[in-house]
Amino acid sequence: MAAPNRPLSPHLQIYKPQLTSFLSICHRMTGIGLAVGVLFLVCWLSSAATGPESFARIQEFNGSWFGRLLLFGWTFALFYHLCNGIRHLFWDAGKGFEMEIVNRSGVMVLLGAGALTLIAWIWGYSSMGAL
Repeated sequence: MAAPNRPLSPHLQIYKPQLTSFLSICHRMTGIGLAVGVLFLVCWLSSAATGPESFARIQEFNGSWFGRLLLFGWTFALFYHLCNGIRHLFWDAGKGFEMEIVNRSGVMVLLGAGALTLIAWIWGYSSMGAL
């Protein structure tokens, strides 16, 4: 049976990458990352309920360079997902669809997520007396 004579949908090799497509992919990836982070949070809370030895082991992991890198990534994912979600709420209300505003709001999402992540980490370290 022959395929119908109709145009094929363009694929990634044809489309020019845009900021909106990059941000959409990142929104999905941060959602998955946040789900994994929730599993880590459950492990952390259950170790606290299990006893001091278990909690000390997971706190040791949290304090390692890899643990801090994961925590920093989850913090950025949380703020990115939040900022991009607010952007989508404006779109749901029918606002901000002009290309200039779409690109500007995309840059604002990235800058806002980065700034909020740094502020949260600076605040966290300063409240521990580490700064």
